[in-house]
Amino acid sequence: MTAATNAQTIERFYSAFAKLDAATMEACYASDAVFDDEAFSLRGRREVGGMWRMLATGTKAKGADVWRLTWRDVKADDNTGSAHWDAHYRFSATGRLVDNSIDARFTFTPEGLIATHRDSFPFWTWSRQALGTPGLLLGWTPMLHNKVRATAAANLATFLARQP
Repeated sequence: MTAATNAQTIERFYSAFAKLDAATMEACYASDAVFDDEAFSLRGRREVGGMWRMLATGTKAKGADVWRLTWRDVKADDNTGSAHWDAHYRFSATGRLVDNSIDARFTFTPEGLIATHRDSFPFWTWSRQALGTPGLLLGWTPMLHNKVRATAAANLATFLARQP
């Protein structure tokens, strides 16, 4: 595929994300896609798509009133891509409002699907907003980071177990 096709995949992904359209987001990934960020480390479209379905479902149920996603700086070549996105949302576990600023890097299959997706953001900044005082005091520690990752993995496993 071409750079234009890969850029279109990124645009399609974020356009769907802004609408919390997890099915379209999932369709942007290859079957053996890999996703990593500060909370998740996922392998395969089932896990990656499941994470987006879980987050979209939770946001629609408890945070649609504040949900906002914008993206910019979409770049792609024949194999890789990147974008910056900003999300404003209510963190479901605490009800606290979060403004998260994320840099995304992608690789693509020859068919123009996302093969790898890595989102990067400052965990301590996120944890202060999402978790309040515990995030402020402990957000820089591996202990809290590992707890957030373990909780996210358990929540996703529970969500996926309930899927048909």
